Amino acid sequence: MTESPFSDADDAELLARHVAGEPDAFGELVRRHRDRLWAVALRTLGDREEAADAVQDALVSAFRAAHTFRGQSAVTTWLHRITVNACLDRLRRAATRRTAPVADEENFETLMEPHESAEAPAERGELHRELLAALATLPAEQRAALVLVDMQGYPVSEAAEILQVPVGTVKSRCARGRARLLPLLTHLRSGGLDSAIDGRGRNRTEGTSVTETGTEQGGGGHR
Repeated sequence: MTESPFSDADDAELLARHVAGEPDAFGELVRRHRDRLWAVALRTLGDREEAADAVQDALVSAFRAAHTFRGQSAVTTWLHRITVNACLDRLRRAATRRTAPVADEENFETLMEPHESAEAPAERGELHRELLAALATLPAEQRAALVLVDMQGYPVSEAAEILQVPVGTVKSRCARGRARLLPLLTHLRSGGLDSAIDGRGRNRTEGTSVTETGTEQGGGGHR
């Protein structure tokens, strides 16, 4: 197998090579990060088509704005910021209508680890449906913070960089979001919800999760 010409290039170098005119450099960036960008968009928007459109909008924006990147954050943080902003724009435009939760069980396979999909219990899909439906009731900013911290496992400090708000604001949004979700999800707190949030137990050793009380605790687990 021929070795990729980008195998030794880090993300910042790939972006610089894209700006310099190398035709395939941005495509390699997309290949490296699209799965996590897609997961953030799907969990934030709760709708497969909307998430796909948001990711596409974000990648087009990143492609065009690559020359403005100054290296003040990691490239992955920059890409996530653009993606979250694209999602929030869609949520604000659709504020007068309720975003439908993902309805097709197959859609949830994209949120699970490949080795989990075949072995996951049957109720996992229903837990995901209930969780995403509950998330859809939150204000856009609270939803985005909870998706990044509690579902994607970003530390609060990195979520703050992505959302471009202070750390305290992320903590506050997460705490308020958890408090609003708790009455909707109390019946799932026997342990199933923890599994639905992340089959690998992400965010359960550091800080709080959407299954806990609304106190302003720390951030998510390590990616």
